Amino acid sequence: MGIGEGIQGALSEEILATAVGDAWRLAETELLESVVRVSEEIQRLEALRVKLVGAVDHRCHVDVLGFPNAKMWLASKTLLEVGAAGRIVMLGRGLRFQPEIADEFYDTNISAEHAALIMKFCERPPKGLPDEAMDDCRNALLFSATGPTANTDAVRAVIARLERVFESDDPPPSEDTERNEFHASKTLNGRVAVKGDLDAVTGEMLLSALSGLSKPQPAQDGTKDDRTPGQRRADGFTELLRRYLDSGIAGEEGGERPHVSLHVNIKDLADHTDCSAREQNGAPAPDGQLFAVDGVAWTEWMGPLSIKTAQLLSCDSIFTPIVLDENGSPLDLGISTRTITKRQRKALVARDRGCAFPGCGAPPSWCEGHHIIHWSAGGPSDMGNLVLLCGFHHRLMHHSDWEVEMGADRHPTFIPPRQVDWERKPIPAHNRARPRAS
Repeated sequence: MGIGEGIQGALSEEILATAVGDAWRLAETELLESVVRVSEEIQRLEALRVKLVGAVDHRCHVDVLGFPNAKMWLASKTLLEVGAAGRIVMLGRGLRFQPEIADEFYDTNISAEHAALIMKFCERPPKGLPDEAMDDCRNALLFSATGPTANTDAVRAVIARLERVFESDDPPPSEDTERNEFHASKTLNGRVAVKGDLDAVTGEMLLSALSGLSKPQPAQDGTKDDRTPGQRRADGFTELLRRYLDSGIAGEEGGERPHVSLHVNIKDLADHTDCSAREQNGAPAPDGQLFAVDGVAWTEWMGPLSIKTAQLLSCDSIFTPIVLDENGSPLDLGISTRTITKRQRKALVARDRGCAFPGCGAPPSWCEGHHIIHWSAGGPSDMGNLVLLCGFHHRLMHHSDWEVEMGADRHPTFIPPRQVDWERKPIPAHNRARPRAS
């Protein structure tokens, strides 16, 4: 059925009216059929739009359009974004010179995406492809793209084989590293927006690295991981960066290994309250000194950071104390001190065997050292004041009313908040809650 045949020929008026009005009244077979048939009509209408837009682009001049080009005109008259409108214009324009591809697309045998992919190959064939072989190559590509079961990977696989057979000097778009782009832009609300376009090999490395780190992680009791796929990938990417920086293989920048630099007043880490940025010793901050008052941490790339997050970062980091005068100028630089040494971490792993939070037990490689009494409040960096926690439970301890105490057996115990247990009974660490093998 071509693009000139109407929607009523595909669906009965009765079923169509029912689907539009009350889809729930349709039987399951009618419901499934309606979705397929409507999708077919959308495909036909999409092909018709490309054909008509191609004619507009070819025939209508600026004074008729009222816009510099057909792309801008189409975007202004529809809900399409300019980029999507441009892709429609380019497809319609290209198909004027590729009648074989146009026939298959306008007969709705192939999708717009596959038509564009095949058209690009035919416009820029491999340098070693002889003219007499073009028809066979085009037919092979059209065959791979025909029908509802066709997929982009199959079309790209045929293109890759043709590129290899005719030994093109130019890499296919999927493998052209010169097209790679990666953008990381700081947003107005203090976040980073990431956008990239990577070649197939780099993409494979990225997806392989994220695969194990972004899998759903059910809780110990079997509760389903309620993170969305996007949230899991974001958490996996965060973990990937943390492990890379922790590994020490990143080289040096400015004489140091890449690291997160945090600037914060020691008093804020020790005793932070909501009014600390507004009051000093019970009195309002003097005029002109609002931004001289502490209560906000700073990072070199991203700017302001909350004190709660600063406390979280400071648990397992390298610190360089800097003494400032009343104008904020450095007077003296102290010696960098690692609050948790490599030997202490090994001892923590031997004792806690992973995340010590009850019911967690995440592997040690996913965990960080946490001070039970924060180091800025006088807590020592010794085994009696340290506990191993995964990233999630480390954040939980800093942003909730959960507490940790060191038990008489020199293992940590956890005190739940009252909304979890009104009596706040201590809970043994994860590896102490299970019976030990004799």
